[in-house]
Amino acid sequence: MGLLELIFIAVGLSMDAFAVALCKGLNMRKLSFRNSAVIALFFGGFQGAMPLIGWFLGKQFESYITSVDHWIAFALLAFIGGNMIYEVFKKDNQEDEHEDALNIKQLFLLAIATSIDALAVGITFAFLKVSIIPAVSLIGAITFLLSLVGVFVGHKFGAKFKTKAELAGGAVLILIGTKILLEHLGVI
Repeated sequence: MGLLELIFIAVGLSMDAFAVALCKGLNMRKLSFRNSAVIALFFGGFQGAMPLIGWFLGKQFESYITSVDHWIAFALLAFIGGNMIYEVFKKDNQEDEHEDALNIKQLFLLAIATSIDALAVGITFAFLKVSIIPAVSLIGAITFLLSLVGVFVGHKFGAKFKTKAELAGGAVLILIGTKILLEHLGVI
């Protein structure tokens, strides 16, 4: 597998993380490079680690992983998206002083949900005899960069459309989860 093919795979795998990072940026009242970098590190780190784990698992577990990955991603994204929408309606009119604090547990779940497909790609890499360390490094780096851009772009629009952005962000997460589920079920 050549470098160009790996770049296309990395960009393709990072699109879900980019969309979720965009949603995280939409919800930031104040842009912080530190928080943006933490978000990007979570997504880039998991997107790079999952193919490595998949590569180690190899062919014997392929049918088990690919048969449930879409359900796991759907459940996590739907839960987090639904929670975001619920929080919009639950909020008081007062500003929450911890609004911009990162929720590490939520980031962890989002990073897993957006990188499960990468696990299956890692299994494929084992069959194709791909040099795994350069491949996962490239996937992680591209996902990190695109996620960082996603946070900044999301914040640019989120400051103007706060409540609508939170609703849209939750809906987008649910739609991404639904899309993953429907693709794997062969509906779309």
